[in-house]
Amino acid sequence: MIDWDVAVNTGIRLVRPGPQVDLSDARQAVSQLRELSEQARGHVREFTGMDPLEPAGPAVVVDRPGWIRANVDGFRTVLEPILDRLGAERAAAGAGTAGALTTAVGSRVTGAQLGAVLSYLAGRVLGQYELFLPPDPDGNAPAGRLTLVAPNIVQAERELDVDPRDFRLWVCLHEETHRMQFSSTPWLRGYVQEQMQDLLLSSEMDAAAFLDRLRAAGEAVAEVVRGGEGSLIQAFQSEAQGEVMDRITAVMTLAEGHGDYVMDAVGPEVVPSVATIRRRFQRRREGANRIDRIIRQLLGLDLKMKQYEEGAVFVRKVVAQVGMEDFNKVWESPETLPTMAEIRDPESWIARVVGPGAPAREA
Repeated sequence: MIDWDVAVNTGIRLVRPGPQVDLSDARQAVSQLRELSEQARGHVREFTGMDPLEPAGPAVVVDRPGWIRANVDGFRTVLEPILDRLGAERAAAGAGTAGALTTAVGSRVTGAQLGAVLSYLAGRVLGQYELFLPPDPDGNAPAGRLTLVAPNIVQAERELDVDPRDFRLWVCLHEETHRMQFSSTPWLRGYVQEQMQDLLLSSEMDAAAFLDRLRAAGEAVAEVVRGGEGSLIQAFQSEAQGEVMDRITAVMTLAEGHGDYVMDAVGPEVVPSVATIRRRFQRRREGANRIDRIIRQLLGLDLKMKQYEEGAVFVRKVVAQVGMEDFNKVWESPETLPTMAEIRDPESWIARVVGPGAPAREA
């Protein structure tokens, strides 16, 4: 259903080159990012009180094509078993040669679409914790990997006109927080993968439904261009998928908000210019041109920005009321994760998980 080679080739062909950097400066940036990621790991561990259950390898520093290849590998690891299953079910239902031809053509189209989306994102992502990696030669799933996109970090620090070392450490604090979330919580990776698989398996994409979704996607594009709400993600989402998406949105809102909270809370101690960086970075998030804003909304990136904000407010309020130790109960099991309703009402999560008589944290 997805031609992965087409996705990689399309993404690499379309992605814009990074900023011009002297070879010596590029090497220095790569070396410093690796060093700062290790420093950030220690800061995050001390501040959050979380303990990783698996050894943390060094951060992998990549360029934009490298980020595209890594993400296609991740998508393939998660999606291919489910796509193969869906394909087998359709074949068993009697799809003949015409159906096979349609599938082959469709896989290339889907691969090209995925590549085009990744080419856009590859110029904007500063870093990420890669949850899903291809299995090792023995068939075992390796631990996640922290990836930093050096040209995007250099470009951002130049555009913001901020201290490069401070900015790089600030970025590393956020990404190392994500690594800590998943490496110290053994069930979380499996939970996210299960939700993603449920999202795909709950699809009802027969021909009629697909045409309906295409019409909805066209309406979503027109609505966004007019300045309204909507996204392609919502347009292609069935009612059953919406329920799964709510669970995915809740856990990712928590993860992103926790990352933002930690990077800013730790920042003043180790990043002297953190206030300036945050102010200018927020202005940069909000200052995109109209075409860029349309693309961001259609791809659901504005929703991601909202996740940062709502999640950070939730973490800040809970930690302020009950302290970091009780907040960390959020990572104990899927049942202690907040729902989206609880993220917007932190007191309800405190009452359910910490206890109705949870004392306020002493100043």
